[in-house]
Amino acid sequence: MELTEERVIPDKMNPKNGLLKEHIARYRFASYLARGRVLDIACGVGYGTEILRAVGEGIKEIVGVDIDQESINYAKRKYKYPWNKFLVGDGCDDEFIKTLGTFDTIISMETIEHIKDDYKFVENLRRLLRPGGLAVISTPFGRGRNVECSNEYHYRQYKEEEFKELLSKNFSKVTILHQRDEEIELPKEDKKYYLMVALCE
Repeated sequence: MELTEERVIPDKMNPKNGLLKEHIARYRFASYLARGRVLDIACGVGYGTEILRAVGEGIKEIVGVDIDQESINYAKRKYKYPWNKFLVGDGCDDEFIKTLGTFDTIISMETIEHIKDDYKFVENLRRLLRPGGLAVISTPFGRGRNVECSNEYHYRQYKEEEFKELLSKNFSKVTILHQRDEEIELPKEDKKYYLMVALCE
């Protein structure tokens, strides 16, 4: 597989790479919250499922979904275990999500900014989440959803209030944490952050 600026492939990256370390930190953070049946939507090459299972307690099954066939093929070769499975699919496709069932935990890391119909995507995440479940959704800070984005892979990048408003249309409780490097925390006034991690119930 080709390594791009938007595709994390641990085997092809320096372990000290900042992007890789940030992604691993998010999965480790999510692993402490995940339980039951877990969906990793836009799982890429699947490395996150291994992190989730290694740390998380109470995880019974992990389903990794990505729209890219090559990434799913890689995931099946590298990270396939008895407790996980990988599928090609689109989170905005109503017919596809009907085949998945429902989940206790949904993980969506650095995904929503890549999706044209973000409202539909969030609605589908809510439909996939069981009552009492938790969705962990991350995205970079941006200048606003209606401002042209400099990243060629992104449709938009959100201000915090826009991100929370989007999620709150489908989830009753949304808590936004901030990430800088490997630290994920409630924001501190004197600290600059680059990413948001939302906990949605």
